[in-house]
Amino acid sequence: MKNIDILMAGVGGQGTILASNILTEVGLELKYNVKKSEVHGMAQRGGTVESHVRWGDEVHAPLIEQGYADYLIGFEMLETARWPSYIKKGAPVIINSYQIPPPSVNLGKAKYPSKEEIESILTAAGGKVIWVEGTKIAEELGNPAAAGVVLLGVVSNMLGGDEGIWQKVIQSLVPERFLELNRKAFQAGRALEVA
Repeated sequence: MKNIDILMAGVGGQGTILASNILTEVGLELKYNVKKSEVHGMAQRGGTVESHVRWGDEVHAPLIEQGYADYLIGFEMLETARWPSYIKKGAPVIINSYQIPPPSVNLGKAKYPSKEEIESILTAAGGKVIWVEGTKIAEELGNPAAAGVVLLGVVSNMLGGDEGIWQKVIQSLVPERFLELNRKAFQAGRALEVA
């Protein structure tokens, strides 16, 4: 069993922490040694949120070293573009096609980069960019906050593990009133055909 290092980047309120908790528990269910680290930068107010989840036979530290992330999961486009130095060559970069402009953009002091610019930054670092309409899919299911679980559905096909394990973990971590929505969000992501 080789180590699998998964880096997630988003904005407070997007479900990044829930997604990292689900990944952590799935890793344990799959009998990996698991470590997790989170940084909440004013997460409740739309600040940066990053989470490192590491699966392996023996994982000694919770933080992923630069150049070693096997997967980068981006909940917001610009936040994803902040992490190119962490991507391992050829690593999938799963990006939610969704923008939350930072204050500097709203104030007219900076320009939000285009999708092409963001993709260029990440492919130059060796990443294999996969765009996912996670927020749009989650909105269609009833709540845009489930976008992170759509992204997990996509990455679950790459990470492996029986769908039943993923669904069991989702059931154990999601409040009852949001459970059906998150089950559907996961299945919608899992059903996407990504190149």
